[in-house]
Amino acid sequence: MQWFGTSFTCKFNLNNHTRGHLFQGRFKSIIVENDRYLLRLSCYIHRNPLRARIIERLAEYQLSSYQFYAYKRKPPIWLKTKTILDQVTGAERDKAYRRVVGYYSNEEESFWEDLKHGFIYGSQDFVTDLKARFLEGKRELELPQYNSLFREFDSESLLEEASKILGLDLKSARNTKKIGSGEKDKRDLIIYLLWKTGRLSNREIGAYFGLTYSAVSQRVKIINDRVSIEPRLRGQYHMLKSQIKV
Repeated sequence: MQWFGTSFTCKFNLNNHTRGHLFQGRFKSIIVENDRYLLRLSCYIHRNPLRARIIERLAEYQLSSYQFYAYKRKPPIWLKTKTILDQVTGAERDKAYRRVVGYYSNEEESFWEDLKHGFIYGSQDFVTDLKARFLEGKRELELPQYNSLFREFDSESLLEEASKILGLDLKSARNTKKIGSGEKDKRDLIIYLLWKTGRLSNREIGAYFGLTYSAVSQRVKIINDRVSIEPRLRGQYHMLKSQIKV
């Protein structure tokens, strides 16, 4: 997929006399704990067009594999639906999958809670087990997210350092009723940085700022989208990352 993305972008730019990135974000893969998490991940991905407000009903979106899972359409030879559909119950699995995807709308926020270190989707016990069984303290210079598994982590020190870099008064940032818009952006960048470490749950992050679990999930989603399109926020976030090793 990385080769395809790079090759296609180069060819597109050459043919259209353009330059730069063609796709938002690079291809990456994640480790999924078990079939239960895999089903939830499938639901999350299939609901992307709804969250982006491209369509009002998933059945309307043709550039998706959803129709092959949920409406018995014959899939292309490379698409294997059995693994996902085996996780749902009912005589008609296509209808059962539609119901599961519909129910999942109430659980979407938990996706961010269960994504650890940006590349492991599962419980904290699963992360601990992976480290013990396979990683053995080995580090890879080209994989910063992987290396974050081995770093010592002091959340209080990170909060103090990040707030100092951004010029944020932590005391005022923790007063959710009086925080201004500029201060709110800085607070949300720190929340996003804490979340990206994969070391704290949303509830633990929320405890620092007087926010609920769902409020943290919402702030992470919003700031993740904004960082990708707003140069000012992106610059502040990269400044934080470059000066704080997490």
